[in-house]
Amino acid sequence: MQFTSEQRLDDGVLEREFTLGEIPGTLWTPGSAPAPLILMAHNNGLPKGESRLVARARQSAAYGYAVAAIDAPGCGDRPRSAADEQARADLRRAMQAGEPVDEIFESFVGPLVEKAVPEWRTTLDALLALPEIGGPVGYSGWTAVGIRLAVVEPRIAAAGFFAGGYVPRAQREEARQVTIPLLFLLQWDDEGNPRQRALDLFDAFGTKEKTLHANLGGHTGTPWFEVEDGNRFFGRHLK
Repeated sequence: MQFTSEQRLDDGVLEREFTLGEIPGTLWTPGSAPAPLILMAHNNGLPKGESRLVARARQSAAYGYAVAAIDAPGCGDRPRSAADEQARADLRRAMQAGEPVDEIFESFVGPLVEKAVPEWRTTLDALLALPEIGGPVGYSGWTAVGIRLAVVEPRIAAAGFFAGGYVPRAQREEARQVTIPLLFLLQWDDEGNPRQRALDLFDAFGTKEKTLHANLGGHTGTPWFEVEDGNRFFGRHLK
């Protein structure tokens, strides 16, 4: 892991950009160390620098967590194949037209999960070797990747998932194997994630400790107080 830049924010949080092979990432660490770690992934692989993710990460770091985000393959500044670009275009067109998107979604997001999860695990190996990070580890964000990580990565102790209506078939099946404490956020009027599918997914999770928070509003309308509630959730399980 090579750090390429750093800046100290007003609240004392240290924000550093890093590369790990081909993986670009950002690490936020609080003034206290060693700190428990939260892996933070944006839904469907939007860039790690997206403003909503950065705001959540900085708030969680100020709360006392180390937070890391990476760009998934084909996302952010990472190169995209012609097939990736076509799948994204097809998905946008079908959603805008109100057409079925399941098969397009499978062909796009399914392979993205398969590529992203090994990179998250490699990143986790490197992060836990840093003296300022002490574990345990939580996960927050993109539901499809989070389900797979919760199943295959025993170091993940708790998870917070966003939305979740459209999740590949493989991860819908794997949801039954998720046994860690879970906080599931649902926007009731989310135009991009069917409500009933999200409710069915919540019901499918195998854990006995799961909480559903549902709020009115569209996909990007999650109230800010949910960030605070998420920090308290992780406080119960990571500190």
